[in-house]
Amino acid sequence: MASTNTAPSGVDSADEVLHEFGIVRVYKNGRVERPLVAPPVAPGLDNATGVESRDVHLGAYSVRLYLPPAAVTAPSARLPVVVYVHGGGFVAESAATPGCQRFLNRLTTACPALGVSVEYRLAPEHPLPAAYDDSLAALKWTLAAADPWVAAHGDLDRVFLAGDSAGANICHYLAIHPDVVDAQTQHQGQGGGARARRRLKGAVLIHPWFWGSEAVGGEPRHPAARAMGARLWLFACPGADGMDDPRMNPMAPGAPGLGTMACERVMVCAAEHDILRWRGRAYAEAVAAARGAEGEGSVELLETEGEGHVFYVFKPDGDKAKAMLDRIVSFVNAP
Repeated sequence: MASTNTAPSGVDSADEVLHEFGIVRVYKNGRVERPLVAPPVAPGLDNATGVESRDVHLGAYSVRLYLPPAAVTAPSARLPVVVYVHGGGFVAESAATPGCQRFLNRLTTACPALGVSVEYRLAPEHPLPAAYDDSLAALKWTLAAADPWVAAHGDLDRVFLAGDSAGANICHYLAIHPDVVDAQTQHQGQGGGARARRRLKGAVLIHPWFWGSEAVGGEPRHPAARAMGARLWLFACPGADGMDDPRMNPMAPGAPGLGTMACERVMVCAAEHDILRWRGRAYAEAVAAARGAEGEGSVELLETEGEGHVFYVFKPDGDKAKAMLDRIVSFVNAP
């Protein structure tokens, strides 16, 4: 939660904390701290999985690519491509943090898949929409097969979005963005006529960070509590149209239609002790409803009992983290 603190007597006012959210702290002199973020890890060969990773710098943003052993043992095979967007409230974390690196190593070797993990710019130094813009550029870069690994090993007919928390929010933004939706390709239907094919094979939204002015399920209903839940969003996105901005509340009136999402299938993961679980569930139901009979079976909801927000990052070797990974792998490998 944001707070404004007064500097104690004798303390330089430049060291006064203007904004405190736990994961990010901003001082009066402009200094920004992220006290909970672990030091980054370098790319390279992961001995546990055999996955090779490397960074590609693309101007304002970068990506960390992951190549599983399957790309070496069967070099002619085309692998699904997973574009991953990390969480952190738009203000913290990185594609290079140990938890993100470990998850991508395990995911890409288990599928197997080629991974593209997005290192986007963070607020407050780069307020939203910087993270959205960088992630969109990274997706377009991936779809253009501009990198030798993607060109040689990626199956661009099987591109998936995946992300956790704020990263899952960004995944929705990408799946609904006109540049992605309008890029639908044409292929021949069984009756001989051409029909639109969704550009992306699927999207996996892990504990997505959505919010809104009206409570969903067991969310707190008091207006003050609603506003408190949106403070970090409004801090990261000072130009937002409140907490019902379509980027934060995709089910708000006037938001782009969920039936237009540019992915064939959608998987939403929720956790029992996560305050965002009700909205994640409502989102999955809304996407399924928007697709109607045509989309029957194209939306999956995985609810993990007894766990909290992004639990798999903190307990990566637990049975429930492994079960969630197995479900995601099955989703990626489904026909």
